[in-house]
Amino acid sequence: MHPLAPGRKTPVSNCSACKERTHQPGDCACLPAGRPCHGFHAATTNLALIDSWWSRTPAWGVGIACGGADLVVIDVDAHSAQVPDRGRLLPGIPIHDSVNLRGLASGFDTLALLAALRGQPSPAEDTGTLRVRTPSGGMHVWYRNPSPAIRLRCSTGSSTKVALAWQVDVRADGGYIVSPTTCVAQGTYRPEGPARLPAPLPEWLREELVRTGHVIQPRPTPVPGPAAVPRGASVGIGRGARGLTADGHRVLEPLLADVAACAGTPEGAAFTEKLNKAAYTAGGLAAAGHLDAAAAHALLSEAAETARPRQSARNARIIDDGLAAGAARPLRLKGRS
Repeated sequence: MHPLAPGRKTPVSNCSACKERTHQPGDCACLPAGRPCHGFHAATTNLALIDSWWSRTPAWGVGIACGGADLVVIDVDAHSAQVPDRGRLLPGIPIHDSVNLRGLASGFDTLALLAALRGQPSPAEDTGTLRVRTPSGGMHVWYRNPSPAIRLRCSTGSSTKVALAWQVDVRADGGYIVSPTTCVAQGTYRPEGPARLPAPLPEWLREELVRTGHVIQPRPTPVPGPAAVPRGASVGIGRGARGLTADGHRVLEPLLADVAACAGTPEGAAFTEKLNKAAYTAGGLAAAGHLDAAAAHALLSEAAETARPRQSARNARIIDDGLAAGAARPLRLKGRS
């Protein structure tokens, strides 16, 4: 667990020193010293440290790092929002015009629709697992990942890349969830129903998370790449790159060049967006057979290191997430060669 700011559902702020400099949580001196910097990265099961934190600041709320606890939480929203086109309600599942969607208004409805299509009860009605009613009227449905070797990513229901259903978020690796009984300005997170422990993630729901691209792909074993490129130089890819077709070369090369070109602009170059776009495209190319997956990772890493050599860990996360999202949507190109 880790602290949340008093009356809020967000982690406590970083210390003043960490606010003034950019660094990875693993490089921060606060965490080994027992200071709760960097949000869910400060999560711990050390009882002495937990007692120390909340004895000092009892108004802190409680957050649970989902990845470390092997949790997969289905976050059902009930926000007032414009209902999107039926093609965006359940990503990857076309909903025929004959299906009456009158009255659909929230994540409770889309989750129930998904469950009904699979012949299953809605997780929001699952009395066998911990469910928590949120102050906004939504619900957190807590599950335990029964296969910890398969890591699952977070997502938002509004995403056009990785999503389970409209107004249904997923909290897993790389995220946290608010613990029941935590009080915020809008109210209290209250357990609902008889269960007080997370049940194993249902198999049908795990299959849906796999289908919608929530599996975090293990990082491929690096393959030998070309010699290091001087800072500020451009990166190109030869047609001899492993498994890269001519059409794949045509699509990917300009995106890698855009990433590498950020080397000349330390800030404000939209580096993250460019690297994510290149990785997402490479993932789609690899899934469609235009590029070897390991070679894709190597090419992306080379371009990223050219532009931002001092943030290798962050570069790797962007690449891994982009590749995984792209792999869920194979990029079919005409005229494959």
